[in-house]
Amino acid sequence: MDRRDIFGLLAAAVAMTAGSRAQAAGEQAAGAKKHRLALHVDQSDIAQMNLALGNASNVIEHYKSRGEDVAIEIVTYAQGLHMLREDTSPVKERIKSLREKMPAVAFSVCDNTRRRMEKEEGRKLVFLPEAAIVPSGVVRLMELQEQGWSYVRP
Repeated sequence: MDRRDIFGLLAAAVAMTAGSRAQAAGEQAAGAKKHRLALHVDQSDIAQMNLALGNASNVIEHYKSRGEDVAIEIVTYAQGLHMLREDTSPVKERIKSLREKMPAVAFSVCDNTRRRMEKEEGRKLVFLPEAAIVPSGVVRLMELQEQGWSYVRP
Protein backbone atom coordinates (compact mmCIF):
# COMPACT_ATOMS: atom_id res chain seq x y z
CA MET A 1 0.00 0.00 0.00
CA ASP A 2 1.49 3.32 -0.99
CA ARG A 3 0.86 6.82 0.34
CA ARG A 4 -1.91 7.54 -2.16
CA ASP A 5 -3.84 4.47 -1.03
CA ILE A 6 -3.47 5.43 2.64
CA PHE A 7 -4.52 9.01 1.88
CA GLY A 8 -7.55 7.72 -0.03
CA LEU A 9 -8.60 5.50 2.87
CA LEU A 10 -8.23 8.38 5.34
CA ALA A 11 -10.28 10.71 3.12
CA ALA A 12 -13.02 8.09 2.84
CA ALA A 13 -13.06 7.56 6.63
CA VAL A 14 -13.33 11.31 7.28
CA ALA A 15 -16.17 11.62 4.75
CA MET A 16 -18.05 8.70 6.34
CA THR A 17 -17.64 10.17 9.83
CA ALA A 18 -18.86 13.59 8.70
CA GLY A 19 -21.82 11.99 6.93
CA SER A 20 -22.75 9.99 10.03
CA ARG A 21 -22.60 13.10 12.22
CA ALA A 22 -24.74 15.10 9.80
CA GLN A 23 -27.27 12.27 9.66
CA ALA A 24 -27.37 12.02 13.47
CA ALA A 25 -27.84 15.79 13.79
CA GLY A 26 -30.67 15.68 11.26
CA GLU A 27 -32.37 12.83 13.08
CA GLN A 28 -32.01 14.66 16.40
CA ALA A 29 -33.54 17.84 14.95
CA ALA A 30 -36.38 15.89 13.32
CA GLY A 31 -37.21 14.17 16.61
CA ALA A 32 -36.59 17.23 18.77
CA LYS A 33 -37.93 16.84 22.27
CA LYS A 34 -41.07 18.80 22.97
CA HIS A 35 -40.79 20.44 26.34
CA ARG A 36 -43.73 19.88 28.71
CA LEU A 37 -44.30 21.54 32.07
CA ALA A 38 -46.98 20.85 34.69
CA LEU A 39 -47.52 23.62 37.25
CA HIS A 40 -49.45 23.00 40.46
CA VAL A 41 -51.64 25.56 42.30
CA ASP A 42 -53.44 24.42 45.46
CA GLN A 43 -53.83 27.64 47.45
CA SER A 44 -56.11 30.66 47.18
CA ASP A 45 -53.06 32.90 47.23
CA ILE A 46 -52.69 35.57 44.57
CA ALA A 47 -48.89 35.48 44.95
CA GLN A 48 -48.78 31.74 44.15
CA MET A 49 -51.19 32.22 41.25
CA ASN A 50 -49.12 35.05 39.79
CA LEU A 51 -45.94 33.06 40.31
CA ALA A 52 -47.40 30.13 38.34
CA LEU A 53 -48.51 32.45 35.53
CA GLY A 54 -45.11 34.16 35.55
CA ASN A 55 -43.33 30.79 35.42
CA ALA A 56 -45.49 29.79 32.45
CA SER A 57 -44.76 33.06 30.61
CA ASN A 58 -41.02 32.83 31.26
CA VAL A 59 -40.78 29.21 30.12
CA ILE A 60 -42.72 29.93 26.94
CA GLU A 61 -40.57 32.97 26.12
CA HIS A 62 -37.38 31.01 26.80
CA TYR A 63 -38.22 28.20 24.40
CA LYS A 64 -39.76 30.55 21.86
CA SER A 65 -36.43 32.42 21.68
CA ARG A 66 -34.75 29.09 20.88
CA GLY A 67 -37.34 28.14 18.26
CA GLU A 68 -38.57 25.23 20.38
CA ASP A 69 -42.08 24.20 21.36
CA VAL A 70 -43.37 23.89 24.90
CA ALA A 71 -46.68 22.73 26.35
CA ILE A 72 -47.74 23.93 29.78
CA GLU A 73 -50.61 22.81 31.98
CA ILE A 74 -51.54 24.57 35.20
CA VAL A 75 -53.40 22.10 37.42
CA THR A 76 -55.54 23.46 40.25
CA TYR A 77 -57.11 21.66 43.19
CA ALA A 78 -58.16 22.41 46.77
CA GLN A 79 -58.24 26.17 47.36
CA GLY A 80 -56.28 26.67 44.14
CA LEU A 81 -59.60 26.37 42.26
CA HIS A 82 -60.21 30.03 43.11
CA MET A 83 -57.62 30.82 40.44
CA LEU A 84 -60.01 29.54 37.77
CA ARG A 85 -63.39 30.40 39.30
CA GLU A 86 -65.34 33.08 37.46
CA ASP A 87 -66.60 34.63 40.71
CA THR A 88 -63.41 34.58 42.80
CA SER A 89 -60.38 34.59 40.49
CA PRO A 90 -58.07 37.50 41.26
CA VAL A 91 -56.06 36.73 38.09
CA LYS A 92 -58.75 36.11 35.46
CA GLU A 93 -57.69 39.03 33.26
CA ARG A 94 -54.09 37.87 33.32
CA ILE A 95 -55.19 34.32 32.41
CA LYS A 96 -57.25 35.62 29.49
CA SER A 97 -54.33 37.70 28.27
CA LEU A 98 -51.84 34.84 28.66
CA ARG A 99 -54.07 32.39 26.81
CA GLU A 100 -54.61 34.81 23.92
CA LYS A 101 -50.85 35.24 23.49
CA MET A 102 -49.91 31.66 24.33
CA PRO A 103 -52.60 29.12 23.49
CA ALA A 104 -50.25 26.26 24.47
CA VAL A 105 -51.12 26.89 28.14
CA ALA A 106 -53.87 24.63 29.50
CA PHE A 107 -55.72 25.17 32.77
CA SER A 108 -57.21 22.24 34.70
CA VAL A 109 -59.80 22.18 37.50
CA CYS A 110 -60.04 19.23 39.91
CA ASP A 111 -63.55 17.78 39.74
CA ASN A 112 -63.26 16.30 43.24
CA THR A 113 -62.69 19.77 44.68
CA ARG A 114 -65.36 21.30 42.42
CA ARG A 115 -68.01 18.87 43.72
CA ARG A 116 -66.97 19.46 47.34
CA MET A 117 -67.09 23.25 46.94
CA GLU A 118 -70.48 23.09 45.21
CA LYS A 119 -71.87 20.98 48.06
CA GLU A 120 -70.45 23.36 50.70
CA GLU A 121 -71.66 26.49 48.89
CA GLY A 122 -75.00 25.00 47.78
CA ARG A 123 -74.67 26.24 44.19
CA LYS A 124 -73.11 25.38 40.85
CA LEU A 125 -69.67 26.90 40.30
CA VAL A 126 -68.75 28.62 37.05
CA PHE A 127 -65.18 28.52 35.79
CA LEU A 128 -63.26 30.65 33.33
CA PRO A 129 -63.71 29.57 29.71
CA GLU A 130 -59.99 28.73 29.55
CA ALA A 131 -60.43 26.00 32.21
CA ALA A 132 -61.10 22.30 31.64
CA ILE A 133 -62.36 19.94 34.34
CA VAL A 134 -60.28 16.84 35.10
CA PRO A 135 -61.46 14.02 37.41
CA SER A 136 -58.74 14.64 40.01
CA GLY A 137 -56.04 17.30 40.19
CA VAL A 138 -53.57 15.06 42.02
CA VAL A 139 -54.16 12.20 39.61
CA ARG A 140 -53.75 14.59 36.66
CA LEU A 141 -50.36 15.70 37.99
CA MET A 142 -49.33 12.07 38.47
CA GLU A 143 -50.38 11.14 34.94
CA LEU A 144 -48.54 14.09 33.41
CA GLN A 145 -45.36 13.15 35.29
CA GLU A 146 -45.74 9.51 34.23
CA GLN A 147 -45.91 10.78 30.62
CA GLY A 148 -42.60 12.58 31.07
CA TRP A 149 -43.82 16.09 31.93
CA SER A 150 -41.61 18.19 34.20
CA TYR A 151 -43.32 19.22 37.44
CA VAL A 152 -43.00 22.52 39.31
CA ARG A 153 -44.89 23.72 42.34
CA PRO A 154 -44.47 27.51 42.48
